[in-house]
Amino acid sequence: MSYNYAVVGATGNVGREIIQILAERGVPAGAVTAVASERSVGAEVSYGDDDVLKVQNLEEFDFGNTDIVLSSPGAQVSAGFAPRATAAGAILIDNTSQFRMDPDVPLVVPEVNPEAVAQYRNKNIIANPNCSTIQMVVALKPIHDVAGIRRIVVSTYQSVSGVGKAGMDELFNQTRGVYVNEPAEKFKENFGKTIAFNVIPHIDIFMEDGSTKEEWKMMVETKKILDPKIMVHATCVRVPVFIGHAEAVNLELNSPLSAEEARKILQDAPGVAVVDHRQDEGYVTPSECVGEDAVYVSRIREDITTENGLSLWIVADNLRKGAALNTVQIAEILTASYMD
Repeated sequence: MSYNYAVVGATGNVGREIIQILAERGVPAGAVTAVASERSVGAEVSYGDDDVLKVQNLEEFDFGNTDIVLSSPGAQVSAGFAPRATAAGAILIDNTSQFRMDPDVPLVVPEVNPEAVAQYRNKNIIANPNCSTIQMVVALKPIHDVAGIRRIVVSTYQSVSGVGKAGMDELFNQTRGVYVNEPAEKFKENFGKTIAFNVIPHIDIFMEDGSTKEEWKMMVETKKILDPKIMVHATCVRVPVFIGHAEAVNLELNSPLSAEEARKILQDAPGVAVVDHRQDEGYVTPSECVGEDAVYVSRIREDITTENGLSLWIVADNLRKGAALNTVQIAEILTASYMD
């Protein structure tokens, strides 16, 4: 059975990726409509190899003929149009932070908690987690099922596409500026410091305890999706990479688990690809994961400095599995299991 989809935020990095993934995966669709702000009206977005969608105005769009809304326009925009969409009978799958911690809205990663999709009936809304949280919990769920995770310490290395096209443009322009003698300050808009040839330990706003909101998101979202008893300590860092997030993860487990046992568990886990050869190039980096759907795990090793310790290196395309693909996978579960 086919359904009518509206993609809100269709001209952004994630919106364009959602539309392409709908086509790539052959999701049965009666109609796919591209929707964005007034300034993007009339713009064209590719849908598969042959079709082009013309963008319609979100302010004027009638959701009455839409079954599922796939949304990635920014939290404030989602907050504004969501009541209108759900009142019209559409189910909203939202990729912004607006609804993630609402206790009546399920926060879903299909490889981790697909059963939570059923809770969409509370508000006709399903939330897509933060990109860094998604790739981490996909890799950690199979380990948690076997050995139980007590504590996670994670350092992220997040690409500039996490803030959209503007972040990618800023990195490009600052890098170019180094070679043509243009000051980085001329292009500094999205990051607190120069991003070219630099790393910045600051993503989103600072909170009272000294954490950034991105670090807080990783903590509370992991608890909501995976297990509320898990302790999470995150340090989130922006790096001069266009696409692809990486994470260095250290685990304290409740039960012993060797690196070899962890490797075998992960090799059989849905959505995970293990590339872990203890030699040059025997691991995956962000540049190699671009355009791929899997969450890649490398550098699996035991941490002998703590009881039942384990360390991992986790890499994924933040625009695909970290956002657009996860959104489409949720829609696939929703239509296959919960909609007539």
